Amino acid sequence: MGDLKSFFANPDSPAGPQPSADECQWAMFAHLAALAGYFIPVGNILGPLIVWIIKKDQMPFVDDQGKEAINFQISMSIYILISILAICIAIGIVTAIGFGIAALVYSIIAAMKANKGEYYRYPMTIRFIK
Repeated sequence: MGDLKSFFANPDSPAGPQPSADECQWAMFAHLAALAGYFIPVGNILGPLIVWIIKKDQMPFVDDQGKEAINFQISMSIYILISILAICIAIGIVTAIGFGIAALVYSIIAAMKANKGEYYRYPMTIRFIK
């Protein structure tokens, strides 16, 4: 996994061709689709997954940003689950709320960056899909 500093840092974004306006919009949708998790159980993972599956073969920028959104949402789900399990030692409530807020804020930041055509890397993300 590497050292803790690299885990929390925002790794360098990959260099790639400037995406089209259509690609930027779909990448933004991939990040914002995670907000479905506030209304649908596991929607935070299913939303970006659906956008990624639909557009990954047609749009390289959406392929990259969709994988990033899915990896971040899976990571946050794991962190929140661990926090919920840690409620019995009182710190779980604080960490669960913190991770929930972080997931919302970082998803919005990522959507704004993607809409501008910038490759975004979330911090604290385990890269399950490469």
